[in-house]
Order: sequence, then C-alpha cells, then structure tokens
Amino acid sequence: MNPFDRRRSLQALLGLLGVAALPALAASPAAAPIRVALIESLSGPIANTGEAVHRNLVLAAERVNARGGVKLADGRHPLVIERYDSKGQIEEALAALRSAIDAGIRIVAQGNSSAVAGALIDAIAKHNDRNPAQQVLFLNYSAVDPALTNERCNFWHFRFDAHADMRMAALMDVLKTDRKVGSVYLIGQDYSFGQQVLREARRQLGIKRPDVKIVGEELHPMARVKDFLPYATKIKASGAQAVITGNWGNDLTLLVKAAREVGYEGKFYTFYGNALGAPAALGEAGVGQVLAVAEWFPNAPGQEARAFYEAFHKRFPKPEDDYVHLRMQLMIEALAQALERAGAASQAGQGDAVPSALAVARALEQADVRLGGQSLQMRAADHQAQQPLMVAIMDRKGAKGVPFDVEGSGYGFRVVHQLNAEAASHVHSCRMVRP
Repeated sequence: MNPFDRRRSLQALLGLLGVAALPALAASPAAAPIRVALIESLSGPIANTGEAVHRNLVLAAERVNARGGVKLADGRHPLVIERYDSKGQIEEALAALRSAIDAGIRIVAQGNSSAVAGALIDAIAKHNDRNPAQQVLFLNYSAVDPALTNERCNFWHFRFDAHADMRMAALMDVLKTDRKVGSVYLIGQDYSFGQQVLREARRQLGIKRPDVKIVGEELHPMARVKDFLPYATKIKASGAQAVITGNWGNDLTLLVKAAREVGYEGKFYTFYGNALGAPAALGEAGVGQVLAVAEWFPNAPGQEARAFYEAFHKRFPKPEDDYVHLRMQLMIEALAQALERAGAASQAGQGDAVPSALAVARALEQADVRLGGQSLQMRAADHQAQQPLMVAIMDRKGAKGVPFDVEGSGYGFRVVHQLNAEAASHVHSCRMVRP
C-alpha cells in the first residue's frame, strides 16, 4: 500500500472512531515515545484475558498516535504499549513491575485480578516514597474490589472500571423486578474480588429482594478448576432459579458450559457473561437467561457506539478477538489528556518537556473524556471513575436491539437497563493522602 492509500485508510478509521481527520496527518509523532507497561497474564490458563486487554490498549494508542500523538513542549510523542507477562501471579507481577521501572517506564496498567492490583498499589506506593525522581503511575481498568478506592485508596492509583458494588447494584436493579426468581445460588472465585461479590450479593439481596432465598454459596480456587460439573450439579440440585457470579475468564466459560451440560435452566446474573467464550458455551440455552453488567456494550443505543464497535471490528476482524471495552479506550484518552495538561503546566513553569508522574496524576484527577457515546470523569476524592452503567441480556443476533453478536457466536446482548453516571455512583470512604 502506498503512503497515500495508508493515509486515506487511516483517515477512514479515524472517522469511524469519532476522531476528526487531520489534513495529510502532517503532525505525526516525532519525539521519544511515552511508554505504558501492560502487566497482565499473557501466558497460562487466563492468557486470553491479557491478550484481549492488549488489543484494546493497542487500538487506543493507535487512535492517539493517528491524530499526532501526545503534544508536549518538545513536540508530539507517540504512545507505546509494552507487554510484561505476570502469568496471573502476584510475585510475577511484582517482578514485571521492577523490570518496567528499571527500563525507565513510569506508567503502569493492570486490571485482571484485584489481588494483583492490590500488590501493585502497595509496591508502587513504597517505590514512589523512596524514589521521588522515579515515581510511577498506576492505571487500573478492571480490578474492581471496592477496597482499592475506599480504605486502600492511594494517590498513585486510578480505577477506570466501576467497582464490584456498583456493578452489583446495577444487576440488582434488574433482579428486583424479576419476580420469577425466588431462589439464588452464589458462586465466585476465592480471592478478594470474588469474596466481595458474594458479600455484596447477600447484602443487596437483603435490601432489594429480601424474599429471595439463598440456597447455596460457593467459593472455588481461581483459574485452577478444570471441571465445573460438580459445581453445576450442586447448583441444579439446589433448585436455584438464578446464579449470581462475578467469575471471569475461563472460570466463567467453564462454569456456564457445565451448567448447560447438566441441564440447568435458571438464569445467570453475571459481571462478565458477555464475552470470552461464555455466549458460545451457552448457545441457545442462554437466550433470555444470561445477564451481564458493563459500562458499555456493542449493542448500546446510538450511532456513536455502533461506529466505534465497527472500527474495532475492522482493526481486529477475527471472531476470537472480539473483546472490546470502551473503558480501556477512555482510560488511554484520559491519560493523553492528562499528559498534555501536565505538559502545558510544566512548559508554563519552565519545567521538563515530559511531565512527571506526579504532575500527570494531578492532571488525571480532573480527567473528563468522551468516546463512542460514552463519557467518563475521574473523581479526585478517591480516583474512582464516574461513568454510566448498563445491564444487558443475551439474545440471538438480529433480534430487536441486537445487531451485533459476540465472537461470531450468533448471540449478542440487548441492553435492558441503563444508569447515568450519577445513578451509578457510590459514596466512598477514601481518605486520600496526597504528596
């Protein structure tokens, strides 16, 4: 492809992404790259989750770079995503953090596992206290243990996903009107996030549906169970009319597959049932039975949402790569915005062209971005992103409200409930200590 054709294709992609086309893309990035270390499971049993995140961040960085990169005093800097494999283990993640810091990277992104996120928060806080000239910023896109922006909140940590209690409240808004459900089974992964999901499910059921009976409750090892048939058998035998779970990755896919195999006919109220193999595993049995909560779905109402999803699909056309989360795109947009704001302030004060992690963090506290019909604002008090939430139910592709399916499965998710950012917001208990 010649340069003109490449430029024309990129302009078309920018249009789909809702980014204004730039004449001839003359302001292309020329300065040293701003590197972001992605610390995730890129091998092992949940490697698919890390690879899915990587695709999202790559697209987001490409969008920033296509419009010229991050504009600082010394020119335009491209954003680059660098991969560090945590193998899903805390010690491996901490080793990856040390490697990234030694390589001169000052921005870290992670999200798949609140246990890993908690360890990174503590390690980064200690490092920053001891090394004020090498401070590091932590961007969290999926670790949703509420404690991370409450009692464990930290100035260097920013969460761009709704936390577990926010997600549960959105699901409960739907369950409280579902009078066909009179009994539920709670199941989750046995670590901080999974434990919190079950606690919050019990608490919110007591408030919103005290008539619903909890007929079973189970925690299982994370990413270690190969056969969920014993769990599915117990769920069916309990007579539960619905399952509530925060399971993600293969732990969710294998669970719903086992439930189908034993003939379980109840509903699944999930945090992540809309992706990574779950719809294909359920097939026709999931239609009208599986609900998921997220900040955004490909079938979200509006042309902006449709255009954004079509652009993602054009960039990653393989069905198995169909895993898109708008919050990850908004996170990179917020980072670029904060870098430019901090850079402008540094220039005014005759500081370095590339702003420090401290300056970027202060600017990120004021983040306010929009893409694909979705908006996100950062709450400075606890560094918890404020954004709308949606609940959707599984249906056949082509049904009303389901123009797109998931991973080529023939099944997609139709939005049935929406909360604006104010309605989705929760109070916090953070007492932020700022440097």
